[in-house]
Amino acid sequence: MMPPCGPPNRRMPALRRCRHSLLYHAALFLTVSCLSFSPLYAAEPVNNDQPQPSDKTSPSTAPRYSEKDLEQLENSHRLFPLNEKITYNLASAYAAYGHQLFTQKRYEQADAVFLKAQELYPDDAAYALLRGICNYYLKKYEIARSELEQARSQAGDSIEVLFFLGLVLYDTDDRQQAVELWELALKRAPGRKEILDVLSKARKETAVEASMDQGHSSRFDLSYDPDVDTAFALTVLDVLESAANTVNSELDHYPQARVPVGIYKRGDYQTVTDSPDWSGGVYDGKIRLPFGSAKEINPALRAVLYHEYAHVVVFELTRGNCPLWLNEGIAEVFGRTQYNRPLTELEHAARKGVVTDFRKLEKSFSGLASADAILAYQQSYSMVNYLVTTYGWHRVKQILVGLGNGLNTEMAITKALADYNLTYDGIIREWRERLAGSGTEK
Repeated sequence: MMPPCGPPNRRMPALRRCRHSLLYHAALFLTVSCLSFSPLYAAEPVNNDQPQPSDKTSPSTAPRYSEKDLEQLENSHRLFPLNEKITYNLASAYAAYGHQLFTQKRYEQADAVFLKAQELYPDDAAYALLRGICNYYLKKYEIARSELEQARSQAGDSIEVLFFLGLVLYDTDDRQQAVELWELALKRAPGRKEILDVLSKARKETAVEASMDQGHSSRFDLSYDPDVDTAFALTVLDVLESAANTVNSELDHYPQARVPVGIYKRGDYQTVTDSPDWSGGVYDGKIRLPFGSAKEINPALRAVLYHEYAHVVVFELTRGNCPLWLNEGIAEVFGRTQYNRPLTELEHAARKGVVTDFRKLEKSFSGLASADAILAYQQSYSMVNYLVTTYGWHRVKQILVGLGNGLNTEMAITKALADYNLTYDGIIREWRERLAGSGTEK
């Protein structure tokens, strides 16, 4: 989200809960649920030396497996491929290990493990469902839809299948069918929060976007208010393409899925996003822009577009597991290549020695007064700018990849900067010394 520019005495409204976070926690709950009710997990356990799941076992309580454990079971299965006990144990281990990977947001690896389990028990709908969920998060929508439809044909209209198949359809612009699936899921599970949340969001978006015009470029699908000039909308696409070229190159990551973009009137933007008045843009799986009254692209609007596109790449690299100061700092670095505003609040804070603890900037900037929020964005920019100019974008990317592999902030930074023997605290100390010694970066 773009930083605020409002008066300093206002309190920031609570930021809109990120759609990615909401869906991830729903997915985690439903992943446990669908494995718990898998015929494999519900089957009568087989007596064997290896740990066995039972009708009371779920992935959250099942034994944890390592790659070495899987290798031993795979070797046994190669020797005795028709032994049902060994096959059962191997599939159970795949299920538990896949769940471990899923909780770490390592979706490619989880999908590969669930595929192995699926090959052993092709009639178990849980594995098609789990593969569909993984591929949804990987934005491999065709595979996700195929697997989820297979799960539906095998197990019927389970809540989990309806929920995730609806997500795939919604994200690929088959919104009416998505809503129908969610309404069916809600009939089966009245009051289920994650279903109510996506339905509420879908209905608000559909009401606002039903009459929008459309535009496309090589990477982006744009919907825009009918009052927005078509030439302006096409210019937005051109700038986003330039932003993608820059950000993708610096972070050496090239998203494969097309990126949806929406241009709204200010009122419609707030209806769809629940964002505060000061918000200049948001990325929640779709780049949403309150540019409805704009007539031309100026440097400030270019900065917003670069900023929001950077969030697309950061999210893909980290799977949403990114401290907010790093996420916003990276976005600000790219945005400021187009429009570099003075770092007034940071300069004042540095002179007074009252910069904010970065650990307090990991989760949310909500609850901060507007001036404090501006400082948080400027401080985040300053830290990332220091990391880039001192250690290079490749080290920043290593931090992001580490986060995407499930590491926490401390571990990701320590691993990426191991050659320099630096930790999270060490990099903060270096940044503070730079700030005190040479003033703020321009």
